[in-house]
Amino acid sequence: MHPTLRSLFAFSLSCLSCLAFAPTSLAAPLPRPDHVVVVIEENRSFEQIMDKRHSDSYIHALAKRGMLFTQSYGVTHPSQPNYLALFSGATQGITSNACPYTFDSDNLASALQEKGLSFASYAESLPAAGDGICSSGAYMRKHNPLVNWQGTRLPAAMNLRFSDFPADFSRLPTVSFVIPNQDNDMHDGSFEAADDWLKTHIEPYVQWAGKHNSLLILTWDEDNYLNNNHIFTLLTGPIVKSGSDNQAINHYNVLRTLLDFYTLPAVGASSTAAPIYSVWK
Repeated sequence: MHPTLRSLFAFSLSCLSCLAFAPTSLAAPLPRPDHVVVVIEENRSFEQIMDKRHSDSYIHALAKRGMLFTQSYGVTHPSQPNYLALFSGATQGITSNACPYTFDSDNLASALQEKGLSFASYAESLPAAGDGICSSGAYMRKHNPLVNWQGTRLPAAMNLRFSDFPADFSRLPTVSFVIPNQDNDMHDGSFEAADDWLKTHIEPYVQWAGKHNSLLILTWDEDNYLNNNHIFTLLTGPIVKSGSDNQAINHYNVLRTLLDFYTLPAVGASSTAAPIYSVWK
């Protein structure tokens, strides 16, 4: 191939790669769910989660009821910067799971708060509401990104235990992050343990959400380092079609979608990410 043509071909491939996660002018207006619950699991690839050996699992049954994204990707490795990306639109320059950090930048919770909307993080095994501890048993702060803004941009009252997750789901904040502990998020425990935890603790919300204009997003932070950071992401609720979608998304696209639901300003790298646009009823 002529050198000039080779250069043009390489440039074209590069542009297509850049556009995969970029905004699209074809996007229809997004719905406005009354509540969104985002559950974040750990360290398994799309291929591992969708393995046929798990075909009778709750997660697979949930995938059949909602919209499964076949081209969803983590932003980086290891865990912590992915949580920061999903929450704030940036990895904040963090490349490890070290603790503690303190940030003062814009984020999902601050954007909601500034518009009179609400946010909370419900972390399993957090010792006490508002606790900034780095670890306690199976709880790890590296998986609870809100804490890094606690006291600078965000109140400690947003940092709750999973035991504080309301039984009356109408009392949920506008957007919630649910952080299972490391025994129940597939980090240290098995697929089966996490699957049972989701069925026990999240399915009641899913049933309620189906009748109350609310939404569940189930996603992973990163893969197992073996599948190009290809992760499982699922949306389910009355505003979502069922099936599968091949829109290329990552944590910034999910964040952009959450912000666009409520016409909030883009945060960090979400400003150049497309919202999830083709799955709404």
